[in-house]
Order: sequence, then C-alpha cells, then structure tokens
Amino acid sequence: MRHSLAALRTEIRNGTPVVGMEPSCLAVFRHEMTDLLPHDEDAKRLRQNCFHWAEFFDKRNIDVPRLSKKAILWGHCHDKATGGMPSEIKVLKEKMGMDAEEAKGGCCGLAGSWGFESGKYDLSMQCGEIGLLPAVRKAARSTVIIADGFSCQTQLEESDVGRKALHTAEVMRIARTVRDPDLRPGFPERLRPEKPRAPLSLKIIRTAATAGLFAVAGIGAFKGLSKLKSRKP
Repeated sequence: MRHSLAALRTEIRNGTPVVGMEPSCLAVFRHEMTDLLPHDEDAKRLRQNCFHWAEFFDKRNIDVPRLSKKAILWGHCHDKATGGMPSEIKVLKEKMGMDAEEAKGGCCGLAGSWGFESGKYDLSMQCGEIGLLPAVRKAARSTVIIADGFSCQTQLEESDVGRKALHTAEVMRIARTVRDPDLRPGFPERLRPEKPRAPLSLKIIRTAATAGLFAVAGIGAFKGLSKLKSRKP
C-alpha cells in the first residue's frame, strides 16, 4: 500500500481522480488503506478522490456513448460494499439508454481465491447457481452480460453456461466503435477484441487440484504399505 501511495503521490496531491477498473482493487483504496495507515494524509486524500469505473462517469457527469440493448448486470461484492452499484445502474440506464436489469443472489461463488482452493470447485459453482448462473441462462442471446469484477467474469467463463461477461468499459467501447451491433451475429461479447488465451484452462486447474490431492494421498498410502510389507517379522 505504501508503494501504491508513493507511485500515485504526485497525482494524489494534485487532486487527480483515481479510477478503479477492478472493484476489489478500488475497495482497498476506499477502506483497507486508511484502516491500516490511519495517519497517512495521502491515503485519506486518495480515499476521497477514487471512483469505481461507472461511478466516475456518474459523479463527474461525463457523457458516454449510448447503446440501445438489453443488459443483465451482475455486481461484484466489493462494488456493492463500497457504494458503486447505484452509479453503475444509473450510467447504464440513464446515460447509455440500456434496458439494464441487476441480477441478484449474493456472491458469484468464486470469492477471490476461495474458489481456486483444493476441493472448492463444485461448492463454488453451487454458490453461482444461487444468482449469477441462472440469470445468465435465462438471458436472450442478444442480451449484454455485464460484470466488472474479474472473479465474477471468471466464474461465468468456467461454468457450463457458455457465455462471457463484459466490463462496463468494454460495453462503452462497443457503443462508441461498433456500427449496428444488433446486426452482428452471435453473442454481444463477441464484439470485443479477443483476449489472449491462457495456456491451460483455469477450470482444469481448479478441478484437477482435488484429483491431485487424492493422487498424492494414494501414492503416500501405497508407499506406506510397501514399507510395511518389506519389513521382516
């Protein structure tokens, strides 16, 4: 946190707004940083002048391109906890003119690194079935799926739903650069530039973690039995 403050110090003292693309990162500036560094004046200044992505456009009354499409919005837990969701909904509905509906149901299930821990994949997906995954399944092919949180996007991509979520910034980019998006075939998320693919699927890593534990345990048990058999009476 001190490194972040040092890197941003000049801009913080100049009153430059700091905009967070990832809700969990912005939440650090808005809460954890001043809790852990209560006597740092720059931390206090940063807290007063940092914004979630959509919140920045709302609070500073900045115009954004319009996009007349239906959307399902899934809020990141840290976005909800730090007051960013009202601005998100306002920007999508009032500024962009989208028919946006917020899907609710607690956490997406990934919960940061929790869903990556050994043996947590199935339970993580069960949590996702409370709100995120059913809402996306019910959405029409032309509906834009919006989730600013990396965890929420990852959980959706690693599920069996077959859809991907866009960040609000990506939705704005599509509205600004793509002509007649309704005439483009396929899901709206295909209108964004392709992201580099990871060499190995996260789902494989997550599901293999449990199998790996069982394999290690099995090998250990086998070695233990072999040692017992090799001992003389």
